[in-house]
Amino acid sequence: MKHLWAIVLLALVLSCSSDTSNRNPYLQEVRFRFELNLNLPLYNNLQNIGNPVYVGNNGVGTRGAFVINTGSSFMAWEASCPNHVPNECSTMTIDGQNAVCSCEGYTYSLFTGQLLDRPDDGNRYHDLLFYRATQSGNVVIISN
Repeated sequence: MKHLWAIVLLALVLSCSSDTSNRNPYLQEVRFRFELNLNLPLYNNLQNIGNPVYVGNNGVGTRGAFVINTGSSFMAWEASCPNHVPNECSTMTIDGQNAVCSCEGYTYSLFTGQLLDRPDDGNRYHDLLFYRATQSGNVVIISN
């Protein structure tokens, strides 16, 4: 009986992986931590539900991040299009509550991160790269 439990435990340990270093093959995993003070006029839009802001500060993600107040929490997403390597047109723009890639015209929801107009051609397409967003008082911390 001890051998059976040892085999089951070994199988569980070998099948679990904590390696999140390759969530998207086109985007590098960039480690950062950035604080957004909601009292500053630059981030005032985050006081209201559904108003996203672009954080393009140096050292925030690959090409910056989009942050949106969903009502129950804050969501943060990489601003570089997740379906190709970063290039001159890969920094997306905000269009209402969506992000749009000017390279292919792909549209992503800033509430869910999903590619809204996913082509039906059998290829694999990636959704937006998620970053942690936590609120502490009037400060939202985004990090990876």
